[in-house]
Amino acid sequence: MYDVACKIKAACLKMTSLVLVGLIAGSALVTSAHANEFAPQIEAVFKEQVKGWLSDPAVVDAIKAQNATTASYDDAKIEELDQAWRAEAKAGGGDMINATLGNALSTFLKGKKDSSGGIFSEIFVMDAKGLNVGQSDVTSDYMQGDEGKFQKTFGVGPDAMFIDEVEFDDSSQTFQSQISHTIVDPADGKSIGAITLGVNVENLP
Repeated sequence: MYDVACKIKAACLKMTSLVLVGLIAGSALVTSAHANEFAPQIEAVFKEQVKGWLSDPAVVDAIKAQNATTASYDDAKIEELDQAWRAEAKAGGGDMINATLGNALSTFLKGKKDSSGGIFSEIFVMDAKGLNVGQSDVTSDYMQGDEGKFQKTFGVGPDAMFIDEVEFDDSSQTFQSQISHTIVDPADGKSIGAITLGVNVENLP
């Protein structure tokens, strides 16, 4: 834990220095300021603890079933659903959220989170539209399709992975990152959705 805390502090100091340099030299260094020094460890944990169950029928069948329903949704329908979800999230719950959290995939994902030894803070799966299919915890929105976690995975291809920067989470008082990956149908290798896992970098092995 001490080593991880020291590494986090050093990474934050390095990021601050890069930001200051960027302000002086221009915007070219902005991307460098967001480098995630825990990326190799996060990727290793993903390959060891997650990748193997992404082809589980509990995951694949749930995504394919929802894709069959949402394939015809237009932007207006998606916006309507997203606004309804946001309202329920703000209110502390509702029929839409309860139905998603209570489905079989969400139960499956909760089990994976609970058995991770505190490494994963949240897990959620998206369909081909970037809409929530199942999740271990309530997300703030229903539509993830306009975010990097979906655009840089499903939007790129079957083997795409995206590791976001480390941020301090006020609610849990821990340093968190997210890793996202495209999910494919093992029957034909085609992309069907994506997964995002919140990672508590303080608990990385």
